[in-house]
Amino acid sequence: MITFKSKAAQDLDVLKDFAVYVLGLVGKQLGERGVITSDELDGAIAKLEDAVSQAKQARAEHAGHFHEDEPDHAHHEVPPSLAQRVAPFLTMLREAKAQNADIHWGF
Repeated sequence: MITFKSKAAQDLDVLKDFAVYVLGLVGKQLGERGVITSDELDGAIAKLEDAVSQAKQARAEHAGHFHEDEPDHAHHEVPPSLAQRVAPFLTMLREAKAQNADIHWGF
């Protein structure tokens, strides 16, 4: 587990694999310790929102391939969307931006 901390938001505990993924989306790497500074928050938010937008578009294009309206169509489990998975982290980024606070992990 990795815990993201900020004086502007509640601690956010995520699985290590997810931390690697979401930090990669915002241009960071998971090290033993790290920080997203208040100066980096605008860029991080924009990158994450762009990734969510692209994922929504890809998901919408893929939705037509499920053929759910066909009578003999087997049910498919739909995994959580990127927007759903990153929502808590995006909220933390926005709260930190509003209070001009850093986000850090491993300290």
